[in-house]
Amino acid sequence: MMTIYKWENGGLRETQQLDGSCWINLVEPTTTELERVLTCSSVPRDFLTDPLDTDERPRFDYDDGATMLIIHVPTPVEDADTEEVVPYRTVPLGIIFFAKSVITVCSARTPVTTAFLDQIRRVCPPSDQYRFAFRLLWHGGVLFLRYLHDIHLRTNALEEELHASISNEVLLKLLSIEKSLVYFTTSLKADTIALARANTARQLTLSEDDSDQLEDAMVEYQQALETANIHANILNGTLDTFASLINNNLNNVMKYLTVVTIFLAVPTLVTSAYGMNIKLPMVDGPGDPRVFLTLAAISACAAGVVGLVLFILSKNRRF
Repeated sequence: MMTIYKWENGGLRETQQLDGSCWINLVEPTTTELERVLTCSSVPRDFLTDPLDTDERPRFDYDDGATMLIIHVPTPVEDADTEEVVPYRTVPLGIIFFAKSVITVCSARTPVTTAFLDQIRRVCPPSDQYRFAFRLLWHGGVLFLRYLHDIHLRTNALEEELHASISNEVLLKLLSIEKSLVYFTTSLKADTIALARANTARQLTLSEDDSDQLEDAMVEYQQALETANIHANILNGTLDTFASLINNNLNNVMKYLTVVTIFLAVPTLVTSAYGMNIKLPMVDGPGDPRVFLTLAAISACAAGVVGLVLFILSKNRRF
């Protein structure tokens, strides 16, 4: 889908004309839309197609008078089955400068451009392309922080559920959140490098206001990176702790089962000896009533001795 915005009467207005100073927003564009933009702007074809690759890394590039900056931005993943918005992922967003216009290219609909449209209407026209683009990037950094705060709240809620009862479903949800944090930290590291490269690029002639906007965006991305690292470390520690608790609970269950097995093994050992078809003590003939009482007494004494030994070992924390 291609949407064109022009600055009219102090705000952005959607239009169908692709000329003059404008903002061209491409979201999952068709081949026809790409060809139309290529014909009107004369930017390199790879500048429009590279951001559509979900594995494209953030970078800064310059070719034939056009400048491109690719940044990863966050977007929620909607689960069609549960209608939940969790977890999050990142997608490449390409920002292309040419003449007095700005082109943004993305392979998925992202809230970054939506939030930008809600707040940019009376801030900056696309003709101030650098300040316009850096303001858009700033919204991306703010969105990172907003999603990280939501991840923090979700993690705390899931931890409280695990404190009440360890559940596989909750652990899987924590694993999904951990994946989102991996996407965030990896993308933010590359984003900060790309923004630093743009800040020192000779191809960009930045005014003082433009530099301030870029520095503000860099601060937001750096803050988001540090926050993501903190949350990732905390979540890793939480998952490791609950994994240790699960192993400890399993060890306790195995210990109890071992105690029961030992108690059952003692009577079985005594009675199985008298089940053999041979001459045994205290047995004068078939059906001797002394045998059952004697075996029961021996089994009870042996079980009592074993129980006492296990009790002493448990008190001394050796079992």
